[in-house]
Amino acid sequence: MTTKTKTAKKTTAKKPAAKAGAKATQKKTRKMALASPPPESVPTEPEPETQPAPTKAKGKTDKRMSALDAAAKVLTEAGEPMAAKALIDAMAAKGYWTSPGGKTPHATLYAAIIREINTKGAEARFKKTDRGQFIVLGPPVTELFKIADGTPGPKAVSDLFKI
Repeated sequence: MTTKTKTAKKTTAKKPAAKAGAKATQKKTRKMALASPPPESVPTEPEPETQPAPTKAKGKTDKRMSALDAAAKVLTEAGEPMAAKALIDAMAAKGYWTSPGGKTPHATLYAAIIREINTKGAEARFKKTDRGQFIVLGPPVTELFKIADGTPGPKAVSDLFKI
Protein backbone atom coordinates (compact mmCIF):
# COMPACT_ATOMS: atom_id res chain seq x y z
CA MET A 1 0.00 0.00 0.00
CA THR A 2 2.82 2.38 0.61
CA THR A 3 3.95 2.13 -2.97
CA LYS A 4 0.53 3.15 -4.19
CA THR A 5 0.45 6.23 -2.03
CA LYS A 6 3.94 7.21 -3.09
CA THR A 7 2.99 6.86 -6.73
CA ALA A 8 -0.12 8.92 -6.23
CA LYS A 9 1.88 11.59 -4.42
CA LYS A 10 4.48 11.69 -7.16
CA THR A 11 1.92 12.09 -9.94
CA THR A 12 0.04 14.80 -8.09
CA ALA A 13 3.27 16.63 -7.38
CA LYS A 14 4.34 16.52 -11.03
CA LYS A 15 1.07 17.85 -12.47
CA PRO A 16 1.17 21.31 -10.88
CA ALA A 17 4.81 21.69 -11.86
CA ALA A 18 3.92 20.80 -15.45
CA LYS A 19 1.08 23.32 -15.45
CA ALA A 20 3.33 26.02 -14.07
CA GLY A 21 5.87 25.30 -16.80
CA ALA A 22 3.21 25.53 -19.48
CA LYS A 23 2.05 28.90 -18.15
CA ALA A 24 5.58 30.21 -18.15
CA THR A 25 6.03 29.07 -21.73
CA GLN A 26 2.80 30.81 -22.75
CA LYS A 27 3.98 34.04 -21.13
CA LYS A 28 7.30 33.84 -22.97
CA THR A 29 5.61 33.28 -26.33
CA ARG A 30 3.29 36.22 -25.66
CA LYS A 31 6.23 38.48 -24.84
CA MET A 32 8.05 37.30 -27.95
CA ALA A 33 4.99 37.93 -30.10
CA LEU A 34 4.69 41.44 -28.73
CA ALA A 35 8.39 42.11 -29.25
CA SER A 36 8.40 40.93 -32.87
CA PRO A 37 7.67 43.57 -35.54
CA PRO A 38 4.15 43.76 -36.92
CA PRO A 39 3.54 41.84 -40.13
CA GLU A 40 3.04 45.05 -42.18
CA SER A 41 6.64 46.13 -41.68
CA VAL A 42 8.05 42.82 -42.92
CA PRO A 43 9.00 43.26 -46.59
CA THR A 44 7.11 40.91 -48.84
CA GLU A 45 7.02 40.35 -52.56
CA PRO A 46 4.00 41.82 -54.32
CA GLU A 47 1.44 39.27 -55.37
CA PRO A 48 0.99 38.87 -59.12
CA GLU A 49 -2.16 40.53 -60.39
CA THR A 50 -4.81 38.16 -61.58
CA GLN A 51 -7.24 38.94 -64.34
CA PRO A 52 -10.92 38.83 -63.37
CA ALA A 53 -12.99 36.04 -64.80
CA PRO A 54 -14.69 36.90 -68.08
CA THR A 55 -18.24 38.14 -67.59
CA LYS A 56 -21.31 38.15 -69.74
CA ALA A 57 -21.84 40.79 -72.40
CA LYS A 58 -22.40 44.28 -71.08
CA GLY A 59 -25.99 45.36 -70.76
CA LYS A 60 -27.25 41.87 -70.06
CA THR A 61 -27.75 41.24 -66.37
CA ASP A 62 -28.97 37.99 -64.95
CA LYS A 63 -30.28 39.52 -61.73
CA ARG A 64 -33.29 38.05 -60.07
CA MET A 65 -36.21 40.28 -59.29
CA SER A 66 -36.51 41.18 -55.60
CA ALA A 67 -39.59 40.17 -53.64
CA LEU A 68 -40.67 43.82 -53.29
CA ASP A 69 -40.29 44.46 -57.03
CA ALA A 70 -42.25 41.30 -57.82
CA ALA A 71 -44.96 42.28 -55.33
CA ALA A 72 -45.25 45.72 -56.92
CA LYS A 73 -45.55 44.13 -60.36
CA VAL A 74 -48.24 41.67 -59.20
CA LEU A 75 -50.21 44.42 -57.47
CA THR A 76 -50.01 46.61 -60.58
CA GLU A 77 -51.33 43.79 -62.75
CA ALA A 78 -54.06 42.85 -60.26
CA GLY A 79 -55.33 46.39 -59.75
CA GLU A 80 -56.89 45.51 -56.40
CA PRO A 81 -55.62 45.17 -52.80
CA MET A 82 -53.97 41.86 -51.94
CA ALA A 83 -52.64 40.19 -48.81
CA ALA A 84 -49.01 39.14 -48.46
CA LYS A 85 -49.83 35.43 -48.67
CA ALA A 86 -51.81 35.94 -51.89
CA LEU A 87 -48.94 38.02 -53.26
CA ILE A 88 -46.44 35.22 -52.59
CA ASP A 89 -48.71 32.70 -54.34
CA ALA A 90 -49.22 34.99 -57.35
CA MET A 91 -45.51 35.79 -57.64
CA ALA A 92 -44.64 32.09 -57.65
CA ALA A 93 -47.41 31.26 -60.15
CA LYS A 94 -46.27 33.95 -62.59
CA GLY A 95 -42.60 33.08 -62.11
CA TYR A 96 -41.51 36.53 -60.89
CA TRP A 97 -40.07 35.39 -57.56
CA THR A 98 -39.94 32.21 -55.52
CA SER A 99 -38.90 31.77 -51.93
CA PRO A 100 -35.36 30.48 -51.51
CA GLY A 101 -36.61 27.94 -48.97
CA GLY A 102 -37.94 30.03 -46.10
CA LYS A 103 -40.82 28.78 -43.99
CA THR A 104 -42.75 32.07 -43.85
CA PRO A 105 -42.02 34.15 -46.95
CA HIS A 106 -45.35 35.94 -46.59
CA ALA A 107 -44.31 37.27 -43.17
CA THR A 108 -40.99 38.47 -44.61
CA LEU A 109 -42.75 40.19 -47.51
CA TYR A 110 -45.27 41.81 -45.16
CA ALA A 111 -42.46 43.16 -42.98
CA ALA A 112 -40.53 44.44 -46.01
CA ILE A 113 -43.58 46.29 -47.35
CA ILE A 114 -44.30 47.85 -43.95
CA ARG A 115 -40.63 48.84 -43.64
CA GLU A 116 -40.70 50.54 -47.05
CA ILE A 117 -43.87 52.43 -46.15
CA ASN A 118 -42.34 53.63 -42.88
CA THR A 119 -38.93 54.60 -44.27
CA LYS A 120 -39.93 56.19 -47.58
CA GLY A 121 -43.19 57.76 -46.44
CA ALA A 122 -44.94 59.50 -49.34
CA GLU A 123 -42.43 58.11 -51.86
CA ALA A 124 -43.22 54.46 -51.00
CA ARG A 125 -44.55 52.23 -53.76
CA PHE A 126 -47.11 50.56 -51.49
CA LYS A 127 -50.03 51.69 -49.37
CA LYS A 128 -51.80 49.72 -46.68
CA THR A 129 -55.52 49.88 -47.36
CA ASP A 130 -56.91 47.50 -44.76
CA ARG A 131 -55.62 45.04 -42.23
CA GLY A 132 -53.05 42.99 -44.14
CA GLN A 133 -54.08 44.42 -47.53
CA PHE A 134 -51.79 46.45 -49.77
CA ILE A 135 -52.06 48.32 -53.05
CA VAL A 136 -49.34 49.74 -55.25
CA LEU A 137 -49.17 53.46 -55.87
CA GLY A 138 -48.21 55.02 -59.17
CA PRO A 139 -45.86 57.97 -59.61
CA PRO A 140 -46.96 61.20 -57.92
CA VAL A 141 -49.35 63.36 -59.96
CA THR A 142 -46.83 66.22 -60.08
CA GLU A 143 -44.37 64.00 -61.96
CA LEU A 144 -46.98 63.05 -64.55
CA PHE A 145 -47.68 66.66 -65.56
CA LYS A 146 -44.22 68.23 -65.51
CA ILE A 147 -43.46 70.57 -68.36
CA ALA A 148 -40.26 69.73 -70.17
CA ASP A 149 -38.77 73.23 -70.33
CA GLY A 150 -39.38 73.96 -66.65
CA THR A 151 -41.84 76.81 -67.12
CA PRO A 152 -44.89 76.78 -64.89
CA GLY A 153 -48.04 75.41 -66.45
CA PRO A 154 -51.39 77.16 -66.82
CA LYS A 155 -53.22 78.10 -63.63
CA ALA A 156 -56.61 77.11 -65.02
CA VAL A 157 -57.96 74.95 -67.81
CA SER A 158 -59.40 78.03 -69.50
CA ASP A 159 -55.85 79.37 -69.95
CA LEU A 160 -55.11 76.42 -72.23
CA PHE A 161 -57.75 77.39 -74.78
CA LYS A 162 -57.20 81.15 -75.08
CA ILE A 163 -56.95 82.28 -78.64
